[in-house]
Amino acid sequence: MTSDTNDVLVIGAGVIGLTSAVALAESGHRVRVVSRDASGDTTSAVAGGLCWPYRIQPYEKAVRWSVRSFQVLADLARRPEETGSRMADGTMADGGGDGHLGGDGLADWYAAVPGMRRAHPHELPDGFASGWRARTPLVDMPVHLRYLERRLVRAGGTVQRRAVTSLEEAGREAGTVVNCSGLGARDLVSDPEVHPVQGQLVVVANPGVEEWFVSAGSGAETTTYVLPQPYGLVLGGTAREHAWSREPDPAVAAAIVARCADRFPELAGARVLAHKVGLRPARPAVRLAAERLPGGALCVHNYGHGGAGVTVSWGCADEVVRLVGEAAPAA
Repeated sequence: MTSDTNDVLVIGAGVIGLTSAVALAESGHRVRVVSRDASGDTTSAVAGGLCWPYRIQPYEKAVRWSVRSFQVLADLARRPEETGSRMADGTMADGGGDGHLGGDGLADWYAAVPGMRRAHPHELPDGFASGWRARTPLVDMPVHLRYLERRLVRAGGTVQRRAVTSLEEAGREAGTVVNCSGLGARDLVSDPEVHPVQGQLVVVANPGVEEWFVSAGSGAETTTYVLPQPYGLVLGGTAREHAWSREPDPAVAAAIVARCADRFPELAGARVLAHKVGLRPARPAVRLAAERLPGGALCVHNYGHGGAGVTVSWGCADEVVRLVGEAAPAA
């Protein structure tokens, strides 16, 4: 197959890959997404979908990417049935740690989110002394991924189900390769710094909870969150470093429900609809950079987003478009 500098091959059909593909296609590139898994089978489809930076570095860039994504997702929230994004009120209870959720490292994020304020004592569950009140995008990820695929096709792009065994192979098919392989980058580019952070959650029938609630320290293996989605109430969760299993653990599930019911008694005895496990593609720092492949094709890496894929997706997509544009030959 003859490659062209305007042809882009995006590896990965999670939220990072699809968003990057949409941004590139709408910028005039001919884009193909190739992925071993359908978007509905990716880690992105399991995500709770709250727009908030979590387990991602470098933090200064992550906040900037998050602010951009907040703006896009807030706009998409005008059409929630189509896009999966809607605006929802909620509380982020301070979980301690080093700024990954409730700490001072998020000062720019707090300043950028409209209406963000400190929670009043009566707005916090028992046992929490402080927290934040915010209205943020809450994304139904399966719906959102389908929306991104449709938007890509409208822009002239395509999605193919197949595995890519090497970047060199991809570089022979297109003038530009965008590597959004997530956890798959361990093998695709031999990057041992990429590792899973296992997240288990439980979906229950919603007894009437309308707002989201999160309490999670940056390094904690257990978290507490309640996210009302159209398909049910998502209860979480876990954040186990280097755990590879995708099988739900019944004891962990019971502990998740118990933690959430301790904060919200109406959840005790809620009917369980589903158990889910996802592997967040974590890395000491997101790899978002360009390089030339041996055959001359440009490769832009965009992976290692940890637990913040949807939160940084549009900001990172902008960076991908910029890097591809900077590498384009002069007209």
